[in-house]
Amino acid sequence: MPATAGNPDGPIAVGYDGSEPSELAVRWATGYAAATNRKVKVIHAWVWPVFTKNLGPVRGISGSGLRHAAEATLAEGLDLARSVSAELGAELDIDGVIEPGLPSQVLRPAAEGASVLAIGHRGMGRLLGQLVGSVCLDLAVHAPCPLMVVRYPGRPGQPIAAGIDEKPRNQAVVAEAARMAAVLNVPLQLIHVAGEHGHAAHGRHAPLHGKELLDQAVEQARGLAPDVPVEGILLERHPVSKELLAAAAQAEALVLGAHHREGHPGSTVSSALERALCNVLITR
Repeated sequence: MPATAGNPDGPIAVGYDGSEPSELAVRWATGYAAATNRKVKVIHAWVWPVFTKNLGPVRGISGSGLRHAAEATLAEGLDLARSVSAELGAELDIDGVIEPGLPSQVLRPAAEGASVLAIGHRGMGRLLGQLVGSVCLDLAVHAPCPLMVVRYPGRPGQPIAAGIDEKPRNQAVVAEAARMAAVLNVPLQLIHVAGEHGHAAHGRHAPLHGKELLDQAVEQARGLAPDVPVEGILLERHPVSKELLAAAAQAEALVLGAHHREGHPGSTVSSALERALCNVLITR
């Protein structure tokens, strides 16, 4: 299988801040860990040391203070992961880490060696909600492993979708999507929205476009995951992001590749993180 960012045998890392979206992320991460027999690593970014030095308990009030609140949040995330693991009848290795700093500053190093990093698409409260929104964009480019942005509860039996284009990252997108479809035992849909350039380029070294590009991706996926039903979907309407998101609306997850232009993941990834009606997995 082509190399992708991250360690395919590494733990499933997940960011938790006590918000409902992060609860969904922990549930998804624990379920995926059970399906892949991986360890779960719950990560809490303790943001308050960035803003204040008053972190200890309030005098005379036991169990108070920002440090205690952060530790309680991590414990809550660990308890949730253990509860989900028990519901699934799995015996998972689950541990956690708490580090001071803004979410992206904490999550990037903490997810080193992971196979996937899962986060919710929004945080808790106005401040953390804005922080996590920007974190999605930052990690889409800089995460050390594939990034799963969890927007919705799991949809058992629904396919994994993948956006296919002519970029070099295409093989990694197909590989990650095929891997996930095989793990979850669901079909795989490879979706290509043909660009306006169509077949303008010619010659032996011209990049593939349209049906030829899609057929090659389908062949690659079938070679990587022989037991997974693979469907190629060719669309020619525009804009690309709108058509792609509509086609993947009922999927378990949409797999996309991120650009690296000036630290931005690309317009399609940005649109998916904001508007997708399914979970979004970003790879490179």
